[in-house]
Amino acid sequence: MSIVITGATGRLGRHVISSLLRLDVQLPDLVAAGRDEEKLGALRELGLATVRADYTEPATLDEAFAGADTVLLISSSEVGIRVPQHRNAVDAAVRAGVSRLVYTSALGADRGKLLLADEHLATEEAIAASGLPFTILRNGWYTENFEPALRHAETTGVVLASAGDGRVASATREDYAEAIASVLAQDGHAGQTYELSGDVAWSFDELAAALTEVLDREVTYRRLTPEQHLAELERTGVDESTARFLVALDANIEDGALDLVTGDLSRLLGRRTTGLVDALRMMR
Repeated sequence: MSIVITGATGRLGRHVISSLLRLDVQLPDLVAAGRDEEKLGALRELGLATVRADYTEPATLDEAFAGADTVLLISSSEVGIRVPQHRNAVDAAVRAGVSRLVYTSALGADRGKLLLADEHLATEEAIAASGLPFTILRNGWYTENFEPALRHAETTGVVLASAGDGRVASATREDYAEAIASVLAQDGHAGQTYELSGDVAWSFDELAAALTEVLDREVTYRRLTPEQHLAELERTGVDESTARFLVALDANIEDGALDLVTGDLSRLLGRRTTGLVDALRMMR
């Protein structure tokens, strides 16, 4: 069994590799693929086979996937150009004749509520059309994405957001990685699409309450309008494009894009997902 992990030098990829090793997948069965030569070098020092793979360079993907049984396609971080990048990877997997392609998509990609959904859904469609056996893992939001909120609350006692009463069914990056590793290491997942999210969808008032417990100081949620939120982000030095993305994300949250709770993640893990308070404590 040969498993190629794309995006292996990223945070999710490294967690997946660690989880696979804990499942007693042997080092010779793993190939870490990525763009960052320095980070690949660090993985080689751990005994992993590595290969350079760039979604924009099909020849590197052909080399990376040659002889692979399973390929984990971790979605690109380059929003706006991900569909052609992912299609390059799917085409390379077809040329290599891999036995299974596993893709990290986005929670509720077919519901269209999340601003990132279209690119993920287009990738899912390309995978389905490829003829390859596949598994789709629609990952929800990482609790770690709210570390900036924790840092801000540490100094101000306030959570600033324009998400209204929206809820987020988040889980830790390690939760998702363990579930991905379980799918990679076991049979029986071909043709499945899993909606992965935390066991609890929390509100921003509940985030403030959790931060109050973790930080041992009173934290409150200040509800902003989108305009106020954008102005506040730019005032604190966030560049305009990132600020607009974050405000749009909060609008998605208010619309219910990240509140889906299915239990798929905890079933794959064989345990409950990491709770909000525990996840925040790990960030301190």
